[in-house]
Amino acid sequence: MSEPKVVILSAGQGKRLSPLTDDRPKCLIDLSGRSVLHWQLANLAAVGVREAVVVTGFNAGLVERELAEIDLGAMRVHTLFNPFFSVTDNLATCWMARAELTGEVLLLNGDTLFEPAVAERLLAAPAADVTVTIDRKAEYDDDDMKVLTEGDRLLAVGKTLTDYDGESIGFIRFSPVGAASFVRHVEAAMLGPEGLRRWYLSVIDQIARETDAVRVTSIKGLGWAEMDFPADLPKNLALTERWAARAMTG
Repeated sequence: MSEPKVVILSAGQGKRLSPLTDDRPKCLIDLSGRSVLHWQLANLAAVGVREAVVVTGFNAGLVERELAEIDLGAMRVHTLFNPFFSVTDNLATCWMARAELTGEVLLLNGDTLFEPAVAERLLAAPAADVTVTIDRKAEYDDDDMKVLTEGDRLLAVGKTLTDYDGESIGFIRFSPVGAASFVRHVEAAMLGPEGLRRWYLSVIDQIARETDAVRVTSIKGLGWAEMDFPADLPKNLALTERWAARAMTG
């Protein structure tokens, strides 16, 4: 996979992070001198990603201003506005961005923090139509997006799984064939009565249950985190402070 494109789903406000997100989207929460979005883009650029599409929604103008002020070197960044962010979940955001989900492409949740080695691991994973980045840990909570695997094959993904052995971190790689399949399934799902309220990982779950085309790559032991609740802030600050210190020392 050479010079892949990434689509970052950053349309949501992140109400569970209130008051941090009362007037700005959660992708702009500051962590050690950089926003969540800045960390994402910088770490993707560091491993060779040269194009990013940021899907905006809540207070989109602030995201545009942030992107105008940060230096990402050779990376090209543009935005795509989802005007329906307040009444949909992220399946609809993928539907809005479906024209960008072509070729070799990455899909990233707007609240997932990761060190460059995580992106390197995903990019280096064996060829597959769909590759889901997962972590494995001793305990899982109700908010984790759980996965069930068999070897490197994904069998199922969802928050309510009762049989599971890992967690999706919200970072996926598609081949051209996989991207086309994903878009077809997204379009079909959006025709259903629950389309506006579904997560895009429900489509990945459907593809995994119907075919053997979805694989996983584990990043166990590497640094990553989600930005979901105010309680996440201290540990995420500690994580990004380590990254900032590493960058200063070269």
